[in-house]
Amino acid sequence: MNRIAFKMFLHKGLESEYKKRHDEIWPELQALLKKTGISEYSIFLDETTNSLFGILQLDDPNAMDNLPSHPVMQRWWAYMKDIMQSNDDNSPVSIPLKEVFYLP
Repeated sequence: MNRIAFKMFLHKGLESEYKKRHDEIWPELQALLKKTGISEYSIFLDETTNSLFGILQLDDPNAMDNLPSHPVMQRWWAYMKDIMQSNDDNSPVSIPLKEVFYLP
């Protein structure tokens, strides 16, 4: 099992909207993530910087390579682009994080 961590950036004042949208995550997006082999997916908010920190487990890290082209993922990114920093293709600006400690 591989663990992947990353950070993203939420626009100020939209914290409750971000949480609401994730509380109501689309069933088809949930199914896509699970089908890709993603599990134990959490996103944390640093309220002092509005940085979002995500961590997930994945069977095969290469399995995520197909997500950006999937229509459900593209619709989700378009839905989220107004509340977070996004790239030209609507994907969230996401910075990979290097693991420096893990206690299993």
